[in-house]
Amino acid sequence: MTEAEIKAVVLRVLGAIAPEADLAALDPRISLRDQLDVDSVDFLNFIIGLHKELGVDIPDADVPKLATISGCVAYLASRVNKQR
Repeated sequence: MTEAEIKAVVLRVLGAIAPEADLAALDPRISLRDQLDVDSVDFLNFIIGLHKELGVDIPDADVPKLATISGCVAYLASRVNKQR
């Protein structure tokens, strides 16, 4: 799976938890929680959505690595491509 495909999944899952967000305007290097009006439950739903979409187990200790879009893509790319 390419990084572009992973980014598309990340944005799709984000769109499901924050439908009012302008996903195209997000800075990939800035914390998602700083850019979006999401609480901890929404962020947990985002992590669960990524797990469901990509089949990647995300341990609690790794959740901080998913704070930005860039971080999500890098982390998930390393995990998805290991499992396939």
